[in-house]
Amino acid sequence: MTVPEQDARRAGAVRGLGSEDPSVRLRAALEIGATPDPRSVGALVARCAVEPDPGVRETLTWALVRHPSSITVPRLVRELRSERARARSQALHTLSKIGDRRAWPAVTRSLLTDADDEVARSAWRAAVVLVPDDERSELAAVLATRLGRGGPEVQRSLARALAALGEAAVPVLRAAGTGPDPRVRRHAAAAERLLHDPDAGSEWAVGEAQRVVALGGDGREGRGRADR
Repeated sequence: MTVPEQDARRAGAVRGLGSEDPSVRLRAALEIGATPDPRSVGALVARCAVEPDPGVRETLTWALVRHPSSITVPRLVRELRSERARARSQALHTLSKIGDRRAWPAVTRSLLTDADDEVARSAWRAAVVLVPDDERSELAAVLATRLGRGGPEVQRSLARALAALGEAAVPVLRAAGTGPDPRVRRHAAAAERLLHDPDAGSEWAVGEAQRVVALGGDGREGRGRADR
């Protein structure tokens, strides 16, 4: 294939990212990822900010990961300041997949505590991948301020993030486990259980988080029956 033909094909794939048909957008992202070209990075990132289809978003991320991180990371970091929640969330998700720790300073406390659940969850996942070893305890302390937040999926994401920090999370989880808020206490206990026993504890931790939401408290109601 000649260079002009390659350029025409790339341009066609970039146009395909804007199609109303998600299957066309998916094929376009696959085409761009299969033949990486730095000139396509801007279009991929821009599409991430507005793409409604989860499967297409994941393919966009895959395509970006296929490009050099020296090009993608600065562009994704700029997206973290976007007013669009989806742009921030997807940029964080992609940065977690790239795993380039040069992006760590951009994962700010405001992102870790973002009011949008998907942004916050993406920030937690990115943070535990990118955090330097000497800042794991500080990250754990910030994440612990979110204990008790949200429904089961949000609570599970936070518990997994804290568990991924290992021993750095233990002091803050134990402190939260003795606090006044019953939701926080139970969420902290679930996260610590996951930390020490990720296989056996996963389903238990999710169940605990769900029970907290259902009961609106610390889950003590009916404990005698549930524990038998």
